[in-house]
Amino acid sequence: MPTTLQFLGGTGTVTGSKFLVRGAHTSLLVDAGLFQGLRDLRRRNWEPFPFPPDDLDAVALTHAHLDHCGYLPALGRQGLTAPVYATVGTASLAALVLRDSAALQEEDAAYAARAGFSRHAQPAPLYDRADVERVLPLLTPVEPGVPVPVGRDQPVSVQVTFHPAGHILGSTFVSVTVDGRAVTVSGDLGRGNHPLLQPPAPLPASDVVLCESTYGDRDHPEDVDAALAAVLRRCLGRGGVAVIPAFAVDRTEVVLMALRRLMDGGAIPAVPVFVDSPMALGALAVYRQALVEGSQDIRPGVGYDAFDPGDLREVHDADGSRALNDPGFPCVVVSASGMAAGGRVVHHLKHLLPDPRNAVVLVGFQAAGTRGRALQEGARELKMHGRYVPVRAEVASVEGFSVHADADELVAWLSTAPHPPEVVYLVHGEPSASQALAARVRAELGWVAVVPRDGEIVRLD
Repeated sequence: MPTTLQFLGGTGTVTGSKFLVRGAHTSLLVDAGLFQGLRDLRRRNWEPFPFPPDDLDAVALTHAHLDHCGYLPALGRQGLTAPVYATVGTASLAALVLRDSAALQEEDAAYAARAGFSRHAQPAPLYDRADVERVLPLLTPVEPGVPVPVGRDQPVSVQVTFHPAGHILGSTFVSVTVDGRAVTVSGDLGRGNHPLLQPPAPLPASDVVLCESTYGDRDHPEDVDAALAAVLRRCLGRGGVAVIPAFAVDRTEVVLMALRRLMDGGAIPAVPVFVDSPMALGALAVYRQALVEGSQDIRPGVGYDAFDPGDLREVHDADGSRALNDPGFPCVVVSASGMAAGGRVVHHLKHLLPDPRNAVVLVGFQAAGTRGRALQEGARELKMHGRYVPVRAEVASVEGFSVHADADELVAWLSTAPHPPEVVYLVHGEPSASQALAARVRAELGWVAVVPRDGEIVRLD
């Protein structure tokens, strides 16, 4: 059997990353992400996995974001029994992310059934909490930099090594050696100026590279604090509530650090800051523990109270969350999900968008088909829970908070390779972003750069 690589997600989209590496006798899946955004993409989550999951020898997770790990319980339901290798940080956060994903799916299905707005007579979740608990024991912690043998062949023909990626706590890119060939999968790459995490490690020698291209067609602005301060001053000054849809893992922490800088410096009024997301609060606890333990992921000098703007209020229960639909005083509400695709933030938007005193601050990438993307593109009505809601609140996109490397940073990371690879595949990006980065790689590095098709199989031998 030839040595091959198959693209099973993360092509033509920033979600659903899954890359299947097959050696002569061993099969490894790198990432098991959930499709999000457009309806046609979300429907793909319900399709049977195109390779028998019980034939996999291992799964390697680059990090714990849902678009890289959220399909694991569905794989487990279809028969996955192989180890799922991940760093300690990724394993801890993935447990939170997957439990939260299952709970939200169950709640959304139950709400749709009660409210009667689903097209299905009996709405059901893709997977439930029992499926999550079934797959979590497969998570197998690994140390960065230490090769992990995959499969039962002797001598071992496949190894995977994890390298720090600086994207979120525990995030990595992975290098796979398969039948003598070296394949590196970037996962999501972080930035050199992340306020909390160490920068990505250099790209090791590779025959083939899969590089993310989320921001492959643009660069991040430099002064994000000024842009955030401006919209918050306007909103809070007119007595409004500022809602910040934020990814529960890492983006919430980065936003809290920015709010602390702005309040400490007097750039915005000192108001209560609510974090309303069970998963975000769980992730915040993991980050605080990493600070206490002196995790190697964390930059030196970051204090334990880095995430407290001064009046931080953690909202754990449903009653407290409902109260934020109409707080009655100026405040900031940080809530998941980051693209307003689901979770508590949808309820807040439903109640707060009609009031022009309020503001919605988008601080991350908004995938096509999500409510966040609709707001970003100027939607005047937004559909939530079966009803259309008028958008009268101010909507502002504050770019630069992303913890994805931008186009310049991606090219700079690729250029750290000891020698040119035979080919670079640009993945995990919308088509225009992937094509733009491919053009830069060809022009500036002189490498072969390809934007693969969904489902495409290429030979590695």
